[in-house]
Amino acid sequence: MDPGSRSLRSLGRDDQLGTEAARRATREVPGIPRDAEGPVFREPWEAQAFAMTLALYERKMFTWPEWAATLAEEIKRAQGQGDPDTGETYYRHWLNALERLVAQKGVTDAATLARYQRAWDHAADRTPHGQPIELQPHDFHHHD
Repeated sequence: MDPGSRSLRSLGRDDQLGTEAARRATREVPGIPRDAEGPVFREPWEAQAFAMTLALYERKMFTWPEWAATLAEEIKRAQGQGDPDTGETYYRHWLNALERLVAQKGVTDAATLARYQRAWDHAADRTPHGQPIELQPHDFHHHD
């Protein structure tokens, strides 16, 4: 595990994410960066993306095989567009897969997702490394 990586435990997410659910996801979805304890993340937003996916899975929005197939398609698409596939972009593909599944399931529309992604990016930009990212109302009114 490289020094920049953090486990769920060190990110303080055990209270929100059952470690058993995280381990199950790690077994079911190929390619998740991991160590002996389970998944590891380079940045807090990666853990947030993982947590959102677990929460939606637990609401029965999709099965793990369905998730793994969507993620594999996103990775393949990115590679076709020249993604270096060094592992650093893994959770970018993860977020793209999450957006696709959420839109396909009709939970929300693409415009709403794009709005949340811009707000999330803005919140991430102003958040010091290692701190939890918290969306605030003004993040939704920020224009690039």
